[in-house]
Amino acid sequence: MEKIVFVQYLVWQFIDSPRAILKAWKNFLFFNLNYFSIPTLLRTFFSHWKRYSYSYGKSFNIGRYFEAFTFNAMSRVIGAILRTFVIIIGLIVEVILFLAGAIIVLGWIFLPFILIYGLIYGFKLISS
Repeated sequence: MEKIVFVQYLVWQFIDSPRAILKAWKNFLFFNLNYFSIPTLLRTFFSHWKRYSYSYGKSFNIGRYFEAFTFNAMSRVIGAILRTFVIIIGLIVEVILFLAGAIIVLGWIFLPFILIYGLIYGFKLISS
């Protein structure tokens, strides 16, 4: 009976729980991509900022044409700049989540060994 419980513990510690942690880690990474809308921002990188744009008009007027062209170009540049900042912040958070998940997974796998080492080291400190 004790061997079965020990085997169940090993399966839980080294197979079931890491699988669940990896699944949660993957969900955090996908959530972050969707939260910052990184795929959408990359697809619409040079779109107008908040869809602000001027119409060129039906008749040709050089002043109106230049004004609309300038405003539309500036709207696209502002949109690209702001999207760049949001993409960079989202990618920084993604890297932080990736590193934190790696630390958690490795910490979980090595936790029993760290605990055993801590007990042995603690007993050595007490006995000396």
